[in-house]
Amino acid sequence: MDAQGRGRAENIDPADQWVLNPNTGDYELRLSPSAGQSAVPGPRRPSRSAARPGARGRGGRRDERRDEQQDRHEVPGQRRRRAPQPETAGGRRKQKPKKSKGKRALVWTGGVLAFVLVSGCAGAYLWYQHLNDNITSIPDDGAGTGGFSKDRAINILVMGTDKRTGKGNEKYGDKESVGHADTTILLHVSKDRTNATALSIPRDMITDIPDCPTTMEDGSKKTIPGSQNVRFNESLGQSERTPSCSMRTVTEITGIKIDHFMVADFNAVKTLSSAVGGVDVCLAKDIDDPDSHLKLGEGKHTIEGEEALAFVRTRHSVGTGGDLSRIELQQQFLSSLMRKLKSNDTLTNPKKMISLAEAGTKALTVDSTIADIMKLRDLGMELGKLDMKNLSFATVPVLDNPTEKVKATVVVDEAKADPLFAMMRADESLTEVKKKEKKEKAAVAARLKGSKADPSEVRVNVYNGSGKAGAAQTTLEWLQNTEGVLKSSQLGNAPSDMKKTTLEYAPDQADQARRLADIMGLPGSAMKPGESEKNAQGLPAIKLTLGGDFKGAGVPISAPSKAPEGIQKVEADKTVCAK
Repeated sequence: MDAQGRGRAENIDPADQWVLNPNTGDYELRLSPSAGQSAVPGPRRPSRSAARPGARGRGGRRDERRDEQQDRHEVPGQRRRRAPQPETAGGRRKQKPKKSKGKRALVWTGGVLAFVLVSGCAGAYLWYQHLNDNITSIPDDGAGTGGFSKDRAINILVMGTDKRTGKGNEKYGDKESVGHADTTILLHVSKDRTNATALSIPRDMITDIPDCPTTMEDGSKKTIPGSQNVRFNESLGQSERTPSCSMRTVTEITGIKIDHFMVADFNAVKTLSSAVGGVDVCLAKDIDDPDSHLKLGEGKHTIEGEEALAFVRTRHSVGTGGDLSRIELQQQFLSSLMRKLKSNDTLTNPKKMISLAEAGTKALTVDSTIADIMKLRDLGMELGKLDMKNLSFATVPVLDNPTEKVKATVVVDEAKADPLFAMMRADESLTEVKKKEKKEKAAVAARLKGSKADPSEVRVNVYNGSGKAGAAQTTLEWLQNTEGVLKSSQLGNAPSDMKKTTLEYAPDQADQARRLADIMGLPGSAMKPGESEKNAQGLPAIKLTLGGDFKGAGVPISAPSKAPEGIQKVEADKTVCAK
């Protein structure tokens, strides 16, 4: 480790210095002989008892057999150095329990490939300080939540910049550019970790960028003024904006508060695709793109390095030739990369895993709340619970910009985007989830099914638990004047504020409750069978308590259970050939 860190081990692949010791189950650093080091003499390595004076085996024959087994595995001679261990009262060193094979630390990436967080990397924790030194961090300036939590959904903004930094990238032009938000994906992982949505945000989408409090490189603070009706890609790099400004912009667009950001340049694509031994892609036609330098024939290919970078940059030769077509290509690439990372061919290959850890941490810039290898590992353990079958790639629904004669930018298609954003905020999956979850959701949804009373027959008491002044009164007026729910009463504030709106009713009031749920746009989970209460006239009434999810009278509270028709969507476990 020291030789590698101080530059005394030239032309040595760090992955070649880590090997699996079959006796301990750990990955160990093996340094090749160099200046100041002596090779282990003789054709055989010393036995463990010889290598560790004072250590005792349980018997000479067993020690000899162990030595023979080590020789057959050909583990390199120099072992990692261990710190002295305290002895127990009996004189034996206390043995540490073996690490669980199921607990693999994380491979971290950036840009397009930062999304491979769902992969694991055995042995990365052994390289703690070295990998920590690889990581670059930037403050999130209060734009995020302050960090992910194991008891709630996780939202990560994964970004790729078109800044031409890194060896060999000058040829892509504009090497002095400060860069833009070139590729942006909002990764939402559900609270129960059963499903996830990766939402691509088009770089040429017109939006508003808010004012951004920012920590400058010299440590000073300033607020960078916002911009209206500009491309989304200006949220990073331009006007000295940092990734925290992109976080604020995405939150403004989607209503989703983000936990962390991860950013990288072109080199992430090249180094990580090579680290896994190439990524499998498929083309439905021949491609020869002079702009991206991609030249591939129709059919299946395994690509890495420069060719992989050319693939994810290609847009003029696929689909409609625009950024949306490039996004489809990137989603295909990411899906294939993730399948490769989750395969046994990768997970059981120490060289690949260590190469991934090295390449990923060098490519990555993260927010300062997670700029530590152990915090990243904990995040990776959470994301690693996800089943690839329940991961969907989607793209923000957009329309051609109606103000342009020559179509160069797009605008949000609110009719489709708003329900999609609502699904993500409500933790609704775009894919089929486990049968158990489906059964539970079906039972809740069943509360909405059945006969519905006429609005004039619905007798309801409305309480305000939303924390928004006047919410109960405006709802009462809307119900009476617009929806015909004349037998409604406003009974003031609830005993305490509530996060979710609830509707409580007795069994013989179910038809009234279903009608009111339909009017209010309530989900089945808001309906609480129980006992009724009395209204001001002493008559039985159902009880509506507005919660923090209340957005205004007449605004549906529930998120849709299905994605809008026509949105661009790719399932991560399916192979798609680019057209």
